[in-house]
Amino acid sequence: MRLQEQAGLRSATDGEFRRASWHMDFIYQLDGITKEAGHISVRFFNPEGEIEFTPAALHVNGRLGVSETIFGEAFRFLQDTVTRAVPKLTIPSPSMVHYRGGRAAIDESLYPDLDSFWADLTAAYREEVRRLGDVGCRYLQFDDTSLAYLNDPHQREYVASIGGDPDRQHVEYIRHINEALAGRPEGMAVTTHMCRGNFRSSWAAEGSYDFVAEALFNELEVDGFFMEWDDERSGGFEPLRFLPKGKVVVLGLVTTKRGELERKDELKRRVEEASRYADVEQLCLSPQCGFSSTVEGNMLTLEEEEAKLRLIVETAAEIWG
Repeated sequence: MRLQEQAGLRSATDGEFRRASWHMDFIYQLDGITKEAGHISVRFFNPEGEIEFTPAALHVNGRLGVSETIFGEAFRFLQDTVTRAVPKLTIPSPSMVHYRGGRAAIDESLYPDLDSFWADLTAAYREEVRRLGDVGCRYLQFDDTSLAYLNDPHQREYVASIGGDPDRQHVEYIRHINEALAGRPEGMAVTTHMCRGNFRSSWAAEGSYDFVAEALFNELEVDGFFMEWDDERSGGFEPLRFLPKGKVVVLGLVTTKRGELERKDELKRRVEEASRYADVEQLCLSPQCGFSSTVEGNMLTLEEEEAKLRLIVETAAEIWG
């Protein structure tokens, strides 16, 4: 937290140091979900070739719910440690529970149809959000790689293989996220982060945000969107044309996958390019993803991370004042 505050960030997280994985550690703490024998296999890519991410599989074999506030103690530590930054908690969106297994991972004797599964899952999330509000969380982020992955035709093929509708799965996910956030505490800001995979400096998907953008920006009831645009895999800024007034997009222009430092003038040029499609006052600047989404980490040093954070703060100050 000290590193984030010293760099000048206005919000700070706990760096997810208590987690082995950005999402599975949360999902396994939901009532009704157990680790399953075997592994989920996710293919990741980098300039050198291909690697595999194999977290333990999951099985929904009980009624979904929340008995204890998940990551509640982690948030309290963050809250007590920051001195001026707003404490921010990140949790996976409900979409990720479905995306990591689909129909086959859900016990049909408990949930004979997906409507009942989603009803219990979103109710569990509403309870978690309520509990987080009770411990003082006023900035919550739903991390959701699925909404970025679905821009990739290969990922839509995967959705079809797990029993989903590849053409409308993003619309269903958006509806269920809204259900999960219904009744969120007054004064709680909620954002979502969408990247195309971040494991050992590798990625899982590619493609412009065009496939999901119109529904994403206009139907997802969050205050802001953290989105990656750090290389050609992300496509252009044209999807920003769908951004309505009153919402913010945080441009993830600074990569967390490599240590090489971006040039300030290039970042400014790209923000200017994005502002052709959305009001510059609705835009912000950030890293494209976390510097470590799993315990393995990405291939850059702490010093390189610090330099990137300082660059972001300095560049933002020069653009927005």
